[in-house]
Amino acid sequence: MSETLQAPTNSEIPNVAKRLADISQTPHPVLGSEPISPDRYWSREFWQKEWDHVWTKTWQIAGVKAQIKKPGDYITANLGTETILCVMGDDQQIRAFYNVCQHRGMLLMAEEQGHAKRLVCPYHGWAFNTRGELKAVPDEADFPQGSPCGKKNLVEIPCESWAGFIWYNMDPDCTSLRSYMHPIADMIDTYPMDDMVRTHWVTLEANFNWKLIQDNFNESYHVPFVHPQTKFVMEYAYDNCQFDLFPSGHARMLMPGAGPTKTLQGGEDDTLRMMEQELKFWNLDPDNYRGGKTSEIRADLQRQKRLLGAEKGFDFSTYHDAQLTDHWHFTIFPNLSFSLKPDGNIWLRARPHETDPEKCYFDMWYMTLFPKGTTQYYSQSMGEMVDLTVPAPHLQGKWGDVSMGPGIDQDVSVWEVQQRGLHSRGYRRDYLSGQEDRVRYFHENLARWMNR
Repeated sequence: MSETLQAPTNSEIPNVAKRLADISQTPHPVLGSEPISPDRYWSREFWQKEWDHVWTKTWQIAGVKAQIKKPGDYITANLGTETILCVMGDDQQIRAFYNVCQHRGMLLMAEEQGHAKRLVCPYHGWAFNTRGELKAVPDEADFPQGSPCGKKNLVEIPCESWAGFIWYNMDPDCTSLRSYMHPIADMIDTYPMDDMVRTHWVTLEANFNWKLIQDNFNESYHVPFVHPQTKFVMEYAYDNCQFDLFPSGHARMLMPGAGPTKTLQGGEDDTLRMMEQELKFWNLDPDNYRGGKTSEIRADLQRQKRLLGAEKGFDFSTYHDAQLTDHWHFTIFPNLSFSLKPDGNIWLRARPHETDPEKCYFDMWYMTLFPKGTTQYYSQSMGEMVDLTVPAPHLQGKWGDVSMGPGIDQDVSVWEVQQRGLHSRGYRRDYLSGQEDRVRYFHENLARWMNR
């Protein structure tokens, strides 16, 4: 894919002063051949070990930073059996605590987000300040062991903000978030993540193990069959894409976009129909690409975005030409996927169920980068008009009750059936292609964390 990832020269981008992402191919690590045993998708012992050694030790996202703007604003986040409370104190610092009152174990704040000058337990009225300190209790003189105020404070855990998100880690001895995200933090920083607005927010409770989600987003081998429509606007052939496995356990896929796969025969009308809105937004006439010229769209869009980016309200100065059209997909260990586009980010997350290893929660957010000075924008990735002034409602339900959009819905339709197949006595072990190395790498890193 080297010919598709050439960085623009300084002469092509006036006044370039910002850092571009490293797009060099990472040396491929030596991978093992241990079977990815199917029992790990339903074993309670495996599930419990994941909780003890992975979920309680890795950095997780609580929410978007825009949810907490002033002192007293808070959000809560569920992960397995735990609920985490993140709140801004009077000193403008965001802190994370276990969301549980120290009196008798009542969940402290029940709402998904809100504002409170004090964090008051709804059961017996114990009141904590936004630093987590217990400041008042009813009948304070009635405690024979002395007042609990100042003693029974909330339990704080590490909390950091980065890329427009609020992160937490239940391990008090964890490494910093930046260190954990190396080297992909520098790559993601080339996108204006802090300026992106959450315009879609969907959570599914699903009947399959969480790892099927991460397996899926660690390979594109399934794309022609599960997402047949993508052949008109995306290059998914493994020999035309780039795959990187980083020592930190994270991975990256660089996949060309804005045009049909090279092996496609026909389909011109479909390509132009699917790309019509984007071409017109960038002042390109779809009809100019008829007669076998759809392969020219990608390069033309890159040039046009360079020319008109500032005029249209975008700053593309930190982007390679390829970033202006292509799909940069990061899988962040253990459970996150960032699918970055020039105008947004499809953010995907798997979470374990609190009681059943054969269930999970699947979250999809779409973060839209609105052109400066606009409140409405047609998102090419979502295929619809989005509105900056309308907060994204949190849609929650079971598979079939709520939609994550046509593309992600296609993925979800596979996993419940696959969960059943993994129980079959006729399924002996995995047999992976080279382009599925990220799947093997994910499971090897999972084993490494679980055996620490």
